[in-house]
Amino acid sequence: MSELSEIVELAGNSVTLDGLQLRIIDEGTLRSSLGSLVETSALGSSSTAGWARLLIRLAALEQGIFPASIHDLYTARGRGEVPLTFTVPALNLRVLSFDAARAVFRVARKMNAGAFIFEIARSEIGYTGQRPAEYSTNVLAAAIAERWSGPVFLQGDHFQVSAKQFNADALTEVGVVRDLTSEAIAAGFYNIDIDSSTLVDVSRTSVRDQQETNYRLTAELASHIRELEPDGVTISIGGEIGEVGGHNSTAEELKAFMDGFSSELRRLAPGKTGLSKISIQTGTAHGGTVLPNGSLAQVNIDFRTLKDLSQLARAQYGLGGTVQHGASTLPEDAFHKFVEYEAVEVHLATNFMTIFYEHAPEELRRRMYAWLDEHAAGERKPGMTDEQFYYKTRKNAIGPFKAPLYGLPDSARAGVAAAWEGQFEKLFHLLGIQDTRQYVESFVRPVRVQPDSRSYIGQKASADLADDLQD
Repeated sequence: MSELSEIVELAGNSVTLDGLQLRIIDEGTLRSSLGSLVETSALGSSSTAGWARLLIRLAALEQGIFPASIHDLYTARGRGEVPLTFTVPALNLRVLSFDAARAVFRVARKMNAGAFIFEIARSEIGYTGQRPAEYSTNVLAAAIAERWSGPVFLQGDHFQVSAKQFNADALTEVGVVRDLTSEAIAAGFYNIDIDSSTLVDVSRTSVRDQQETNYRLTAELASHIRELEPDGVTISIGGEIGEVGGHNSTAEELKAFMDGFSSELRRLAPGKTGLSKISIQTGTAHGGTVLPNGSLAQVNIDFRTLKDLSQLARAQYGLGGTVQHGASTLPEDAFHKFVEYEAVEVHLATNFMTIFYEHAPEELRRRMYAWLDEHAAGERKPGMTDEQFYYKTRKNAIGPFKAPLYGLPDSARAGVAAAWEGQFEKLFHLLGIQDTRQYVESFVRPVRVQPDSRSYIGQKASADLADDLQD
């Protein structure tokens, strides 16, 4: 039996597939088989995983589910055509992504929400063992399972240039990010956040000079993206002017970056579209800072900077606004302020992983922590408590435990998913995205992009690992 026949059988013979022409025969059977297809996508051989991913991508298209760009919604906001009454959550789903995405879609349907993003960072691709095609498969399969229709926004978060690797071999490191971007676009990621803010050099005299390497590389990678985008799709591209954890961003930095970027993009790709948003630093840190007793240190966000730079980005450059990273661990009563202070997008990750570890079966959690004791011992610093050590390193156990995670009983997975669903509902209300489907439908025109089977079958992805990347 061929691998394609095996995958069709795994789908309960609910579809027929002739080349890239897929026909759904039995929707109910297809939905009931999605868990097995997703597991094969994650754990199968390269070829069988590829066929499972391709089948789900094609089945999603047949169900009216389209990977899409949020660019036009953001630029409409920049023109004042979309109210500043919501902030788009960008959700990094590191663990049990299929189950987590299903919870997102359930909440979104209940709230008539449309403005939300699923994303994965370059660093997360490494330690969770989820290449872009696997991640998009989890999300699109979840959309099918929950009877979603319309645009689905998949985003490459922090497609970041490693400063250490760049300083050692700039051409190779930039090539790695270019290749990752190509791989993600082929998998349906039509939203890409370029992050070369790691290369901002504050030792240089002028702010323009400090940002020069950043804006030049961002323009180079943006030009590459524009060459690859499918017909009818304008990929949403984000830039970043301040690495999370550094000093708070300023208007002078934003203008220096945007003016330099715009000039460089005109040189590299005349007439091509630029950015739709810009990420800034306002006082947060990825993952938060954990205290010796396991609690999180209070974070003081400079919301005034967030608003001032959003207004500048919209008025002077037509962007949707500024993006807030590293916000997942903030207290819930802070989230409404992202709307009040006009952030266009906020990135959320760590708390969803915390919820998993809090609700995972005790035996599995012990095994994962024991693995960290052995394999992450080098990250245990003098004076670090167990709570601090496990909080810092626990993400590294996700990839090595992928198979046991898929082997969890349905009841255990359902318990985690229910906790996630409650958290997503709170966040969506606080960020004001209820009833935002109307704005998505008004400005986003999803395009049916037929995938290239060569990007799914028989193509090996690079490892592209680095140890100084942000989440």
